[in-house]
Amino acid sequence: MATTVHEPPRIDEQRNRTPPVTGSGNGGGHALPPLSGELRRVKDSAPPPSSTGIWVVLASITMTFAAFTSALIVRQGDGKDWHHLTLPGILYLNTVVLLASSVALEVARRKVDAFMRGPRNGAAPALWLNITLGFGLLFVVGQYVAWVQLRAQGLFLATNPNSSFFYVLTAIHALHVSGGLGGLVRVIYKLRNATLRKSTLVATSRYWHFMDALWIYLLVLLWMKL
Repeated sequence: MATTVHEPPRIDEQRNRTPPVTGSGNGGGHALPPLSGELRRVKDSAPPPSSTGIWVVLASITMTFAAFTSALIVRQGDGKDWHHLTLPGILYLNTVVLLASSVALEVARRKVDAFMRGPRNGAAPALWLNITLGFGLLFVVGQYVAWVQLRAQGLFLATNPNSSFFYVLTAIHALHVSGGLGGLVRVIYKLRNATLRKSTLVATSRYWHFMDALWIYLLVLLWMKL
């Protein structure tokens, strides 16, 4: 009876074969082949999740306020019950406070960055972060004072379309500012525990500066349309 002799695989074919996936000793795990040089470079150059996520958040907020702006313009042109609304004067003071908070945060970002790069012998430079936090809280309190002043004029949420848009837009913005305050508290906590990452501070700064620019846009919109 004739027997068939199989030719052994070539050396170059053995090199091109994909190594088999083997189970780990822990049961259920798989050993992955090491990353190639190109994959390592892609992984190292990829932006951190906080940097990517903040742009998604800002895009979502932008779309939300764009929808409210469209609704305001359409409602103004559609109804005859649109009456002029005098904005509370404290709104302008609140704007100055929010601008000051952005300046303080930028100073804090640079000082924290220098602290993280240099020797960490002294105390963490959390002073300017606390100043930013204080300005942010003062802004939220000022917005509440504006609502109180508006109610003193007999203008409530359901009084007319003007007051409705004023309360809704300023309240939603104040809610987002409160989220930024939570982010600042998180940054201060991580800085004091030496676990703060630069990407976290940068993402928080971008969010806060965006809230500043968004408020200026809203103030101009309310002043022109209400």
